[in-house]
Amino acid sequence: MDHFSPVIVAFCCHYCAYTAADMAGSMRLSYPSNVKIIRVPCSGKVSALHIMRAFQKGADGVYVAGCLEGDCHFKDGNIKAAKRVAYVKKMLDEIGIGGERVEVIRMSAGMGERFAQSAKDFTERIRKLGPNPVRAVLNQRESAGA
Repeated sequence: MDHFSPVIVAFCCHYCAYTAADMAGSMRLSYPSNVKIIRVPCSGKVSALHIMRAFQKGADGVYVAGCLEGDCHFKDGNIKAAKRVAYVKKMLDEIGIGGERVEVIRMSAGMGERFAQSAKDFTERIRKLGPNPVRAVLNQRESAGA
């Protein structure tokens, strides 16, 4: 599994997490290139469907990165996001993909180091878990010509 490079989807709120990612780049901090950032207006706008669709499309891990608790620009969006992620974790456990493949990460706009380190840590965690079982099924279908 050492050669396995997981596909990570990071839903990042515009005001904090996306800005922290930008700051990490400005500071020339490296983080894995397998992390695909999707900027959203608020982490509270990420639905369970968005997260599940990422897994359906072959993501090995997904995290929702938003503002620090109590600092959401949309009042309670990050709290809504945490509840949705908890719901998705249960669903993923029930269907056999594993709830540990999804996470909420909180940071402020000035936490470029935290963004880079979180991306590294999450990637390593997913690398240890191995590929998304759904992706294996998708690969079998493609090779069978379906």
